[in-house]
Amino acid sequence: MIANVLTIAGTDPTGGAGIQADIKTFSALGAYAMSAITAVVAQNTQGVRSFVALEPQFVAAQIDAVFEDVRVDAVKIGMVATAEIAAIIADRLRHHGARNIVLDPVMVAKSGDHLLLPDAVAAIAASLVPISTVITPNLPEAGVLLGFEGEWTREEMRRRIADLRMLGPQWVLLKGGHLRDGGDSTDLLLGSGDMIKLSARRIVTVNDHGTGCTLSAAIAALLPSLGVEESVRRAKTFMHNALANGGKLDVGKGHGPLHHFHAYW
Repeated sequence: MIANVLTIAGTDPTGGAGIQADIKTFSALGAYAMSAITAVVAQNTQGVRSFVALEPQFVAAQIDAVFEDVRVDAVKIGMVATAEIAAIIADRLRHHGARNIVLDPVMVAKSGDHLLLPDAVAAIAASLVPISTVITPNLPEAGVLLGFEGEWTREEMRRRIADLRMLGPQWVLLKGGHLRDGGDSTDLLLGSGDMIKLSARRIVTVNDHGTGCTLSAAIAALLPSLGVEESVRRAKTFMHNALANGGKLDVGKGHGPLHHFHAYW
């Protein structure tokens, strides 16, 4: 059966991140894509110009419209923009008994522009993290969630991932791509058992816009049919190949998008 997967996130007019990247990823991996928009973002490959968060009740209405009509097999949460939106997403997903929830705690765009109001961080930690099957923070996002302002190292990743899991998710995928200490990019995955190390060759490219969105969306697309560990492994492979093939596209003057449909065209 084809999985129905819902993304709850903000937009990207140039198609490399956010809702648009999620829909491409779901589709490339054989899932049926659905969406609920939290914010309309004016951005391109060079940066974020501004964003307008939608009314929380309207975000809730979108989520309710999907769940009241369609079987939802997995949910990916990206940009939530405000504390009120974070809280109402958690409320509606609990109400509908949502499962296979993947949270990408989007806080800062590739360009360094903020996509989250300051008071929303606490709301994400309090309401969305505890209902998540998997959270996928990068190191700056993990630092914000933990209030950690020190320097990240591989050893610090191994120490801090347990603290992230104590926030309540079933699994934590701590992404180590921001470390520039070798030819490999290493992520750590922790559930109730032993910590799993996942490494891949580092790809040096400017076509890296939307990597976090793509990885978390890929995990959500695969979760309905696979366990968490296998979903993460396959999602990393998909993202790695999409990243490696991004240079085949000619989109924008800044950080270009990944090639989500590299296997097809």
